[in-house]
Amino acid sequence: MKAIGFKKSLPISEADSLIELDLVQPIPTANDILVKIEAISVNPVDYKVRQNTNLLQPHDQPKILGWDAAGTVVAVGDKVDYFKLGDRVFYAGDITRQGSYAEFQLVDENLVGHLPESIPFLEAAAMPLTSLTAWEALFEKMKLDQEDTCSKSILIIGGAGGVGSVAIQLVKQMTGLHLITTASRLESKKWCKNMGADLVVDHRNLVGEMQQAGHEHVDFILNCVNTDDYWEIMSKLIKPEGHICCIAESKWALDLNMIRMKSVTLSWEYVFTKAIYITEGQNVQRNILNQLAGLMESKKIKSTLNCVYKKFCVETLKEVHRKMESGSSIGKTVIDFINIKSCT
Repeated sequence: MKAIGFKKSLPISEADSLIELDLVQPIPTANDILVKIEAISVNPVDYKVRQNTNLLQPHDQPKILGWDAAGTVVAVGDKVDYFKLGDRVFYAGDITRQGSYAEFQLVDENLVGHLPESIPFLEAAAMPLTSLTAWEALFEKMKLDQEDTCSKSILIIGGAGGVGSVAIQLVKQMTGLHLITTASRLESKKWCKNMGADLVVDHRNLVGEMQQAGHEHVDFILNCVNTDDYWEIMSKLIKPEGHICCIAESKWALDLNMIRMKSVTLSWEYVFTKAIYITEGQNVQRNILNQLAGLMESKKIKSTLNCVYKKFCVETLKEVHRKMESGSSIGKTVIDFINIKSCT
């Protein structure tokens, strides 16, 4: 099978930063299903893994990237209970295993959602990782629910990105919170409003614009971007006994004393925790994806697909990585496997 990965962490400008691989098609055992991939999408975690050798197995074993896919089940392991041949599926998968930049992929059935016929593969491929991240952050970590009314507010930092785009929609569909998000460019502000944000403020003057809009403090903050850059700002904006949830790692020690006197709760959301540590809640991700599919099918949640490439090859993936590393992406970029044979 054709796949794309790397053997050595290199800048994306280097020739071997991503390479084409010709591998033996894997065989599923136990709870694994084998998926013929129809479309994938690219996330920041893809280039972060490519840049970070500490996340990899030995370099004599190429690492296949990619943690978003939609496709069809073509084989199942002997302990699989939830899927059969021909099922349409979508998933993010497990960062410790080979990823979705490949024609076929093995994935644990507990991490996979059923995909209704009415939802195109391209739209579905944009959703799993960001939706799982947003869902877990909002409803598992911050425990939002329908009782959270407009008398309370949430700030989503980085609303035009993949996670922010889904989080905006989930908050508007499943709570009554007043929703504020950040963006700076005209097109990203428009995107956030289209996703359902009540108010969009410029992250370059976040505290000032929040105050001008009459929001001295907020009850909840979901930070979808750089934790370090926004720590002091979040500490100022969060209400006493409020809740902050971050999805990006911190490179420096955070001064937790800044939120101690407010008795603020701080949570971290990492979508691969359940898979890495095989927690009891691992199959929860299957249930989340099934609920998401229902919301998409009923048009309550729309795909965050914003750009499609119709050629699965090294050149395409390099271009998408460059774009994502620049920080200019809006929504999700999806790669259609219709032209997978053009890799050769």
